Amino acid sequence: MKKIFVLTGEPSGDKLASTVISKLQNDYSDIEYLSVGGSHLKKIGIKSIFELKEITYLGFTSVIFNFLKIKKKINQSVDEILKFNPDILFSVDSPDFTLRVAEIVKKRNPKIKTIHYVAPQVWIWRKNRVKKIKKFIDHILLLFNFEKKYFEEESIKNTFVGHPLIEDIGTNKTDISNLISKNKKIISIFPGSRKSETNVLLPILIEFISLMNKKESNYSFVFHATDENKDYIVDFIKDENLENVDVISNENIKKEVLLNSIFAVCKSGTVSLQVCNSNVPSIIIYKLNFINFMIFKLLVNVKFANIINIINNKEVIPELLQSECNAKEIYNSVSYILKNPSIAKKQLEECNITLDGIRSKTSSSNEAASILRNSLVS
Repeated sequence: MKKIFVLTGEPSGDKLASTVISKLQNDYSDIEYLSVGGSHLKKIGIKSIFELKEITYLGFTSVIFNFLKIKKKINQSVDEILKFNPDILFSVDSPDFTLRVAEIVKKRNPKIKTIHYVAPQVWIWRKNRVKKIKKFIDHILLLFNFEKKYFEEESIKNTFVGHPLIEDIGTNKTDISNLISKNKKIISIFPGSRKSETNVLLPILIEFISLMNKKESNYSFVFHATDENKDYIVDFIKDENLENVDVISNENIKKEVLLNSIFAVCKSGTVSLQVCNSNVPSIIIYKLNFINFMIFKLLVNVKFANIINIINNKEVIPELLQSECNAKEIYNSVSYILKNPSIAKKQLEECNITLDGIRSKTSSSNEAASILRNSLVS
């Protein structure tokens, strides 16, 4: 029996991995799996060697403060992978964790094929990582076609598979009539998947909603949560006396809510691609503590935080970062775009042109599953 170990480091990677592995399960029933994963891999029957939340950290300072914990989890993961002795180590995103594990595994057992899905963003910072990756990754799967040049320069086997968040939305409808009032327009809010992100952004977002409620009464605000952070968000907002706020984590409901939204406020990250793909205008928000922000400023070599803006080298989607990431600025930006439909229309037109340039032939999960299949038999 063939074996695959699925290695993730946060909820978004767990979700990506589950879409690929579920495709593989449809074709092959005789593959044994083990993982470092979360709720999405668990739902398709794949056991995790420990809870994903034990390794989900954000920012330089939090990594430093949790260094010993992370190192312990890296060593534990390596030991369990070597004991499992898979044909393939399939690592997904979270390079500061997954690639460290993959590097040690490859040194100790070179026979294990290493395939990494979601290349580290070497075009943003730490380009020299490519030379190091070459030593222990057999095949890297790219979400963006423009990434190929960075890996081909070092002769690293790579395949552009496209981004899963811009695949076809599908035609399956989910009834959300019991969730949203017909008299209210939906504004979707994406506060991040990590607790360290939501800790910072939730108070700001709650204050923004309060400002909106003072001026308008016809909006319903829906927080898009993960299974891991839903309870935390619910507990945070329950004492705020906001009757027009809901928190959802079911993927089908989230898709339907987004499709029915008139606007979205998004934490900086790849979820903004899903928002664009759903044809919903948006703004991007993000805030780091001062030390982390200064470190990022020194290291990054791009002007923007959002991938759509990076690709276009201009601000297609407004970004409110650091000091501008406050309730008043968010309120002003959202209100302005909602009152000026032509601005929203132009944003969506430019986003759609950009998305057309980064779609794969079929779907990211199909392309990735095909590479895993071929690697099992080669």
